Amino acid sequence: MGLQQEVMSALKEAMKSKNQTALTALRAVKSAILLAQTESGAKTELTEEQELKILQKQVKQRKDSAAIYLEQGREDLAAPELAEAEVIAQFLPEALTEEEIEKVVVATIEQIGAEGMKDMGKVMGMVSKELAGQADGKTISSIVRQKLA
Repeated sequence: MGLQQEVMSALKEAMKSKNQTALTALRAVKSAILLAQTESGAKTELTEEQELKILQKQVKQRKDSAAIYLEQGREDLAAPELAEAEVIAQFLPEALTEEEIEKVVVATIEQIGAEGMKDMGKVMGMVSKELAGQADGKTISSIVRQKLA
């Protein structure tokens, strides 16, 4: 079953159970998917990679918003954002640990013969593509920077 069908069935379940947090999050995901489909022209189906990017973006937006709310001492606004991020994260593949990400980074560095920070862009591009949906860019970036320094 594709992501769109999974989101629709989860949306129906959220409606039946009157779960407002899940409903809000899933509607946002559905909206983002439909928007991406219309942007890509006549294509009706998004690739799995595009779907993962949409989900990651949705989770990141909510986590960033929650961080801002927490900085301002607004836990009442941060809690729903974090709850929505958890709902959306259910559709992402299992996240890798830092050790697993580090192995991929080291293998990629050896594979392309990266030497120093000047090759960070090459390494980031390859690792990000390989770990799409399994690790966030900030974690990958910090590990790559640490290995290349």
